[in-house]
Amino acid sequence: MSSQPNQSLIDGIRCLQYLVSSDRAIGCRELARLMGINTTRVNRLLMTMAAIGLTTQDEQRRYLPGPGIHALAAQAIRGSALFSRALPLLEHHAPNDIVVAMGVLWEDQVIYIYHSTPGSQVSQALAGFRMLPAWQSVIGMSLLAAEADTDLQARLSAEQWEHLQPHLAQQRQSGHVVWRHDDGEISMATPLGSHNAALAFAGMWDIPDSQANDRLAELQALCARLANT
Repeated sequence: MSSQPNQSLIDGIRCLQYLVSSDRAIGCRELARLMGINTTRVNRLLMTMAAIGLTTQDEQRRYLPGPGIHALAAQAIRGSALFSRALPLLEHHAPNDIVVAMGVLWEDQVIYIYHSTPGSQVSQALAGFRMLPAWQSVIGMSLLAAEADTDLQARLSAEQWEHLQPHLAQQRQSGHVVWRHDDGEISMATPLGSHNAALAFAGMWDIPDSQANDRLAELQALCARLANT
């Protein structure tokens, strides 16, 4: 048997992930452009997934997640130790006066498993935030630091690399990223050990260094709880 990865399976999973990450119906050509593969191949993959209920089409023949996604989502949540164990801890121990987010990397994008805002309910925090390019996210910065600079530079523009590099250096040296935005916001993140995820605090505006340090200590303590789940 071949030890090579099955490219058709890889493309099918990528196709489904791009589709469910979009907040609207999407056509084959646009999806093929996002994935960087042939339109005919994308159309065949989507039609195959439609046959088992994972995709469906609207009146304009654009694709949407199908009813089978609900079953897949429920099974994925049940199978995710990070999700099932972290959620009760975040519900009881995460601060409720700032943004608290937990995310993972996927194809240089950050997918948010949890993203709460002050006053929001737990149900609103679950997968309730759009994905972001990793170089624009403090979670992404924290997780990308585990990769080699040469690999990252090959995937990023010169502008993106210039923005990202100081944060990578901070993560590698200190074990966390503290991002002081130009508009006065401070966000911070640290990885969650073997889970290949990171936890972040954000939405803190024009706070003094002493308060930022207190928040960082709070973030690290919460990460220690989550890393032991």
